Amino acid sequence: MMPVATVMPDDTPMFDPNILHELDWSENTTTFSPAISPLDPGDGLVLRPLCTADLNRETFEHMKRSGDYYVTVVEDTNLGQIVATATLVIEHKFTHSCAKRGRIEDVVVSGECRGRQLGKLLTSTLTLLSKRLNCYKITLECLPKNVDFYKKFGYSVSEENYMFQRFFN
Repeated sequence: MMPVATVMPDDTPMFDPNILHELDWSENTTTFSPAISPLDPGDGLVLRPLCTADLNRETFEHMKRSGDYYVTVVEDTNLGQIVATATLVIEHKFTHSCAKRGRIEDVVVSGECRGRQLGKLLTSTLTLLSKRLNCYKITLECLPKNVDFYKKFGYSVSEENYMFQRFFN
């Protein structure tokens, strides 16, 4: 089993991989059967930050420079492919004296890897990471059919309405 922070020597991670080692997994609120964790996501799998080799360099550098993106991926080392990803975005809230608010976005697991608890692993990891980064709260948006899934992690439905306006497809 490869360690969680394994990256190729010429790859630059989006954030310090050691922060994933430092998460207090005992604070995780959901169960995994079979047991998996950031340090042991499953046979042939590695949980790590997104790296330069995974993405267009310009896009990667823009996100890395901001310091507020924690794109976390699960790589299948046998295939050499990313099979799951999720993003924690940190906002600095003016109305809360620049306190940090975390937001989980884009939890995606490839079709062939669904049922292996990778979405649960990523959501648990990013929830704990937001706490480690001293966010005063963390939010996410999901379809009504996914509400019960996220309740397992301690999330509750807000009374606020989520509204949007789309400018591009």
